[in-house]
Amino acid sequence: MSLVSFRVIRLSIRDFIEEHYLHFNAGELARCSSSLRGFLDEGGRLMVTLAGAMSTAEIGRSLAPAIRTQKVHAICCTGANLEEELFGLISRSSYEGISNWRDLSPHDDASLRDRGMNRITDVAIPEEVFRDVEGPLMALWQDAEAAGDSRFPHEYLYDLLLHGGLEFDSAPEKSWLMAAADANLPIFTPGWEDSTLGSILAARVLDRSLKDASIVKGGLEAMQSLADWYREDDSPTGILQVGGGISGDFAISVVPMLRQDVGIDAPLWSWFAQISESSASYGGYSGAPPNEKISWEKIGVETPRFVIESDATIVLPLLLASLN
Repeated sequence: MSLVSFRVIRLSIRDFIEEHYLHFNAGELARCSSSLRGFLDEGGRLMVTLAGAMSTAEIGRSLAPAIRTQKVHAICCTGANLEEELFGLISRSSYEGISNWRDLSPHDDASLRDRGMNRITDVAIPEEVFRDVEGPLMALWQDAEAAGDSRFPHEYLYDLLLHGGLEFDSAPEKSWLMAAADANLPIFTPGWEDSTLGSILAARVLDRSLKDASIVKGGLEAMQSLADWYREDDSPTGILQVGGGISGDFAISVVPMLRQDVGIDAPLWSWFAQISESSASYGGYSGAPPNEKISWEKIGVETPRFVIESDATIVLPLLLASLN
């Protein structure tokens, strides 16, 4: 019997995508990757928007390197993604993996609740993690109130990460929030009130530990800050929308706000892609598919635009890694 030798060929992620991802959603990913590399190489700025539970899915493992190599220039995310990146950074080893999550009964989830475990699909987060953050964050809030200060949610978290003396439970180099803090990256968090830390702030105002919630800047101030960021640089600016929801809708709407409501001749978004499973047909998709965005004066007819209908936890790491 003859022996057949095989030569092991190691492809980079970019080469692997170009070799194997040729059609359908795979082909769209390959085209998106190639277009985005060209956009960045020509001096474009990229905003990434994060909906869903991307931080719980540890997307920082691929997003943090993209931030450090200046492939990502701003982030717009839900309050849940902002805070969960911090929770995981300081307490990930206390999380519980739930491999059979599809088979759980209501009683199984009730048992998790009774143990103080909050489930997000296949991960359960202990309630005590929130309390571990509340203490040092409350001290910052009280200092801000005493000084008459008001800051955005991420600015408090940056302060905790860089100056709060926190002990990290997972590798900080794999955290997108740590990378963002090191780079002082702009983060815009619309609807931060819909988060655990937002609820805690509301509770501290209700029990009169704090006087009012104005120490944390809200969504309207975030939109004004986003408008300033969008106009501060004349480089073409693109948006990579991960999921639907408020993070993507909020960010992309800064352009029609500037053009139609303020009356400024702001440029349209110069590049657009979205990764989403939701269909616009049944009301489950928040926002608009790319062509519809043209009618809202968010992007133009010539704007490169891509839609990858797939699981963002699979697609986004591949896309970000292919930029290197």
